Amino acid sequence: MDDTRIIELYFKRDEQAIKETELKYGRLCYSISYNILNNREDAEECVNDTYIGAWNAIPPAKPNNFTAFVCRIARNLALKRLEFLGRDKRSQNMTVSLEELAEVLPDERYAPDTSDKAVGKLISKFLGKQKEYVRNIFVRRYYFFDTVAEIAQRYSFTESKVKNILFFTRKKLKDYLIKEGVEI
Repeated sequence: MDDTRIIELYFKRDEQAIKETELKYGRLCYSISYNILNNREDAEECVNDTYIGAWNAIPPAKPNNFTAFVCRIARNLALKRLEFLGRDKRSQNMTVSLEELAEVLPDERYAPDTSDKAVGKLISKFLGKQKEYVRNIFVRRYYFFDTVAEIAQRYSFTESKVKNILFFTRKKLKDYLIKEGVEI
């Protein structure tokens, strides 16, 4: 079933909307949640909560990109669950991803006035100027927290190539943010 039809089911308050969301996006939501939590039971709970979150948000929300909408709910729930469980339970892959990205983002200690929303818009603008595969690799690594091996397999690249793409993209992003006046 296409996303427009699923959203219509939500607006009609038809419980079939949840079943269709689960069929179409259950595995993706689980993957996102598991990559953050590194625990099967917690990831499954987040996925179930994702369906409730979508049910409660639609209506009034009418997402233009249902995939991104559902993924954002799953990701935010997993991050909240991780915070609740404690930082020591954070998956190693997520920790490595965040450490890599921390090198190019503003540090609140040195740039307390920098708005996360403004930096997010700059990152989106930057990524919009990149080749599609570069943008996709960046998002898979730093939004979905996929491993380098998973990304390499998905795009039929070597792990070395993925690491190089990520390294040079982070470097270009840092230069771009500095050029835009963000204090790193």
